[in-house]
Amino acid sequence: MTATCEAELLTRVLSALLREDVVGLRTRSSLVERPDGRWLRLPTDGDSLLLPVAEDGFQCEYAARLPLLVRESDGAELTSYDTVLTALRALADPVDRAGYDAFAEECRQTLDTMRLHAATPVGFGADSAHWPPLAYDTLAARLDHPVYPTARGRAGLTDAQLLAYAPEFHPRFALRWLALPRESVTLTGTLPKFWPSCAELGLPAGEGTHLPLPVHPLTVDALRQAGLPKGSLFADRAHLDVVPTLSMRTVAVDETCHLKLPLATATLGLRNKRSIKPGTLVDGAAGQRLVEAVLAREPRFRDRILHADESTYAHAGHELLAALCRRLPATPADAEVVPLAALLARAPDGRLVLDHLAERFYGGDPLALLDAFLTLLFDWQTTLFGYGIALESHQQNVSLVLRPGSLRLLFKDDDGPRINPGRLGAVLPGPWGFDDARTCVTGDGPVADVFTTITVHLCAGAYAFGLPRQRRAVLDLVRDRLTEAVDRLGGDAGDELRARVLLAPRLPVKAMVTAGTLLSKERSGAADINKHYTTGPNYLLPDRPGGGPS
Repeated sequence: MTATCEAELLTRVLSALLREDVVGLRTRSSLVERPDGRWLRLPTDGDSLLLPVAEDGFQCEYAARLPLLVRESDGAELTSYDTVLTALRALADPVDRAGYDAFAEECRQTLDTMRLHAATPVGFGADSAHWPPLAYDTLAARLDHPVYPTARGRAGLTDAQLLAYAPEFHPRFALRWLALPRESVTLTGTLPKFWPSCAELGLPAGEGTHLPLPVHPLTVDALRQAGLPKGSLFADRAHLDVVPTLSMRTVAVDETCHLKLPLATATLGLRNKRSIKPGTLVDGAAGQRLVEAVLAREPRFRDRILHADESTYAHAGHELLAALCRRLPATPADAEVVPLAALLARAPDGRLVLDHLAERFYGGDPLALLDAFLTLLFDWQTTLFGYGIALESHQQNVSLVLRPGSLRLLFKDDDGPRINPGRLGAVLPGPWGFDDARTCVTGDGPVADVFTTITVHLCAGAYAFGLPRQRRAVLDLVRDRLTEAVDRLGGDAGDELRARVLLAPRLPVKAMVTAGTLLSKERSGAADINKHYTTGPNYLLPDRPGGGPS
């Protein structure tokens, strides 16, 4: 089990480092044909490193096909993440080498988590119609990210903490609470009825003068180390049972109300902290208002695109003292709400979640389900592009809402969009009140980059390349449905998407390891670590490997 986990991890790591061209692994290497297939040779001082590769096409021409790197001079095989990263670290600029050490630690944490997953199978049963709420989040949390190789790791958390609080183990736990003087808290919106009073928390001294904020149990120690605010009252007793969602820092009170709380950890890169900056709460609400304004102008989407209400939040001006109250729209009892991130996860019976859902809602045809999903997804996202908007609506932030004969999409988490004010201002001038100065950009380029890396790569292309036996058929669906949506959009916005996505020889690709861990922001030049790019082949072109017509 250990050897299998490490081999899987190293293969993903090598593929990611190749895609991001770490130490020139992609652009400085030459292709070598050997009896067992293709290898890349990277010259080093007086030696070379050899990497066995296979044609891929999803964001990079090649992917690692064996979990090893070979030193050519003596034939030494580097078959662990430690030995591989040590060899690559030696080729990096000395000022960057600490990033390689940090990434090695990420790999260690991820390997530990993979072993824990392997030792704790999920026991929901074979019939997905009877799984508990958030079962799909649990299964999705055990699936690797389409791009980031160490996504299952969480910085600094032990196995015991993961078992108690991580979504892949479907735990239930109670929140802690900190009551703050009301004048120190910024509250927007109306708190839900379940919000406790100070008296209910055993803090009668704060009744009428303090407002309780929920604190994730994993954040308690970090908050105390940071120093509790003057006049705050920490409740001794825990209160309000919750279940973690796929996001982990977002917990479900029930099926219609989730709380997003700061976590003192990092995922998808050590600089990708899971705390909550107050400005992101402002931006999420602003994004919601903007999306609702678009929906009001586009009536064909009103019953097909659903959106969470994220207008209620509170913070005390600190990234560990914040809470978002996310209210989800009510859905019928026979509806199944499934995050996109779960579709390629394995159910307890070994089948894909996609196949379970297709059996229940699409006559056993997963391609028909994907067709319906992609048609609506691309129609909506290209419409937003016409307004100059691209959302950070990746697989975790979009859910299918399935009923017999019906498919809708549910969106959440609208902070971090990119907006071309030249397009938006012509029809919806605002102001919209975004806090992050990076939100508004010049021209269509940055908006198209987010559209491509999020909607096309993560929410569409990832399914084609994650279903090898159906790759051509799914790629045909992606290309055809996107083409139809772009044609429907028309005008100069349609021309921009056609040129930048459908016809471009190369597409932007997230360089998440580079920006998230390996390099500092000063070294990478990344203004936003989630929007730092390299480029890869356009798999939507008919003549690309694996991309031709079926």
